[in-house]
Amino acid sequence: MSSMMRRSMCVLVLTILGAAAAATAQTKEAPSFEVASIRPSPDGPPAPGAAGVQITQERVHFAYLSLRDYLNIAYSVPVQRITGPDWINSTRFDISATFPGGATPEQFPKMIQSLLQDRFKLKAHLESRESPVYALEIARTGLKLTRIPDEAPSNAPFTVTSSGGPDGVSVDLGQGASLVFNNKQFEAKKVTMQILAETLGRFVDRPILDLTKLDGRYDVTFTMAQEDFMPMLIRSAVNAGITLPPQAMAQLDQPSMGSVESGLKALGLVIEARRAPLDVLVVDSIERTPTEN
Repeated sequence: MSSMMRRSMCVLVLTILGAAAAATAQTKEAPSFEVASIRPSPDGPPAPGAAGVQITQERVHFAYLSLRDYLNIAYSVPVQRITGPDWINSTRFDISATFPGGATPEQFPKMIQSLLQDRFKLKAHLESRESPVYALEIARTGLKLTRIPDEAPSNAPFTVTSSGGPDGVSVDLGQGASLVFNNKQFEAKKVTMQILAETLGRFVDRPILDLTKLDGRYDVTFTMAQEDFMPMLIRSAVNAGITLPPQAMAQLDQPSMGSVESGLKALGLVIEARRAPLDVLVVDSIERTPTEN
C-alpha cells in the first residue's frame, strides 16, 4: 500500500499545482524554456518527500512525475480526464528548466506544453464531453468560513512537497498553504475554493466543480470517519490510473461520501450530483523517449 500511496500522492500534488496554475496563469502566449534537461526518473517508487515540484523566479524542477502528470500541468486538466497510451501513466521523468528573461513562473504551464511538443512530439486536443460531476456550492444556511486576509506577493521559492504512507497524506503547498488527509481528518490551510474542489474530487467518484463564486483563501477542516478513509484513498489511486488488486477495488462498493458531505455542510458548503460538460484532453500521438538534451 505504501507504493500506491506515494504514486497517488504524486498525482495529488500535481492536481493541486495544476489548479493553482490555472488560477494564476497569464493569457498571453508564453515563451519556451531557455534550457531544459529531461532525464528518466530512478526505478522504483520515490522516497518520502522525493516526488515534488520547486519553482523559483529563475528555475523549475520536477521530480518523479509521469507524462500524464506533465500533461495535467500543461493543460490544467485532471489526470482522470486525460486519454492516451497506457504507458504515459508509468513512464516517469525528472525535468529541470530555466525560465527565459522576462518570463514569470506563472507562465510555466504553456512552457510545459511547448516542451512536450518539442521533445516528445506531442499532438493533443481538447474536446468537451457531458460527464457526471458534483457541484460545490454555498449552503442555503450561509457560509461559515472566514476568508484569510490577502498577503503581499513573495519572491521566495514556491515549493510543493509531499509525504505519507498507509495512514494518510501530508502535502506542503508552500507559502503557508498545506493539506493533510488521514483517517481522522481532512485539513486544508490557505486554499482557494477551486483548489478545494479539485483536491476533494481526487478522492471521490466524479470531479467536483467550484460553483461557489468565492474569491480568496480559506482554512477548511472536518472530521473523517474511519469507514470512509480507505475507500477514498483507494479512489484517489484509481483516479490516478493506478491498477489495484480485486480486494482493494471491492472497497469501492462501500459508500464513502458521508464524511465529505457532513463536513462541508458544517462549514456552510454543499455538494450536489449533476451532469456538466467537461474538457477532456485527448493525446493523439506522443513519443515514449524524448529527443536528447
